[in-house]
Amino acid sequence: MTKTTLRNLHVPLPDLTYMKLRIEAKRTHRPATEIAREAIDRWLAEQHRLQVHDSVMEYALDIAGSPADLDEQLEAAGIESFLAMEPDAWSEQHT
Repeated sequence: MTKTTLRNLHVPLPDLTYMKLRIEAKRTHRPATEIAREAIDRWLAEQHRLQVHDSVMEYALDIAGSPADLDEQLEAAGIESFLAMEPDAWSEQHT
């Protein structure tokens, strides 16, 4: 088992936030520090997800219209598949 080094961080909280955290800790029988750590971890994961999304979007915009943007065989197969669908099938997939 790998030992994790824990570091302390002083985070001043507004009274209302502090009270809500303490109430949730009591309600769930969990330490407030555990709840705060979990919230920070989730926020950091979301920030990473957004950063990856932004990077992918930037890449897509950079290559838009370039030869790297289009796989002609794949696009032709997609169009062929779309045209072969029943008229109602496409709208059912997007509702």
